[in-house]
This record gives sequence, C-alpha cells and structure tokens, in this order.
Amino acid sequence: MQHFDEIYARAAARKGGEPELENLLATVRDRTDVSALSDADVLAEMTACVFRAGFVWRVITAKWSGFQAAFHDFDVTRCAMLSDEEIEELTHNTDIVRHGTKIASVRANALYILDIRAEHGSFGAFMAGWPDSDFVGLWLHLKKYGSRLGGQTGRYCLRFLGYDTPILSRDVVSALIGAGVVDKEPTSKRDLLAMQEAFNTWREQSGRSARELSRLLALSVG
Repeated sequence: MQHFDEIYARAAARKGGEPELENLLATVRDRTDVSALSDADVLAEMTACVFRAGFVWRVITAKWSGFQAAFHDFDVTRCAMLSDEEIEELTHNTDIVRHGTKIASVRANALYILDIRAEHGSFGAFMAGWPDSDFVGLWLHLKKYGSRLGGQTGRYCLRFLGYDTPILSRDVVSALIGAGVVDKEPTSKRDLLAMQEAFNTWREQSGRSARELSRLLALSVG
C-alpha cells in the first residue's frame, strides 16, 4: 500500500503544486459538531438523500417546502406514527415526489432514530460517539437498521450531516486501486475493512480527516 506522502505528492503535481492543492482541500477541512444536530435535522437529511438517490437532485430541492409540509417539518415522533392510510395519501401528494417505498422509508427512518434516541439521547450524540476509526461500521449500521440508507445514499447522508466520512466516488475508487488497497470497488466486507484500515493508516501518517483524505485521493487521479 502506498504511503500518504506518495499520494500527496502525486495530487500536488496534478494540481499545480502544494499551495493549489491545499486550497482545494480547504473546502472539506472544516468539521461539524454532529452532537448539536436535532433529530429532525437528521430525518430531513435522511429523507433528502433517499429521495435524491437515482433521481434529479434539483427536483427534490425545488419541492423541498412540500416535503417539509408533508412530513410535519420532520418531527420524528409524528413521522414515526404515520399510519398506512396517511402514507397512501402521500403517494397522491403532488407537492412531493410520489414514490411509495421512499415515502414509507420516512416512517421507518423516524422509528430508527427513535430507537437510537432511546439509547443515546439523540442521533447526533450517537454519531459523535462513533469511533473515527470505524466509519465503515457506521455505514453498515445505517444499511442494516435504516431504510434505503445503504451504499452511497448512507455515505452522502453522513457527509451532509457533517460526519467525517469518505465518499467512494469513481476517482476515489480508482485511487484506492492504484494505491494497492483493493482491486475493485469495495463492496464486500473484506474490501471495506481493507479500505478502512488504509484510511486509518493515512490518518496516522498525515493527521488529516477522512473527508480530506477522500478528496486528496480523488485529486490524485482526477
């Protein structure tokens, strides 16, 4: 596996030098205090990411006020108590995207958040307490216990909430392959753990966050 310094040098060469590279990395350097997030904020982001998956993002943005009204400003308790009849009614609501299983996922994810709240106080506190060295474990938790939060949907959700996670874009995957970490897009548990170990090693070598490392990997090939 390549050392962080090799990856950094290649990215700097591609982007015109270290100052230019650092300017590009600055856009992902700031971190969010995820413990301060409300559960409504979390449910809203989960919903946005679920509905954006496989869809035109700008349509979801344009209809967002309709989503807020339809789902009671993402009040977690109210969304968790949506009846089957209410969910059916929402499939006819033209103010939102009328995708039945995605609509039902709002209730399922509200219940997921309530389960986490019961044990940790809030979903934000849960994320804040999750080890930085195991973001893959959090990906798998969202996939297992959330609704439609596997793969890139869950990763984008965590990133947009402010959690320190990489995004497996095409360029990041290409860089991971080039660095000798995996030989294809990591989907198996074995490959995901190999990728996690690589990020942990690069974090120790550089002192940088997972989001910075993710961006740096992408810049080293793209």
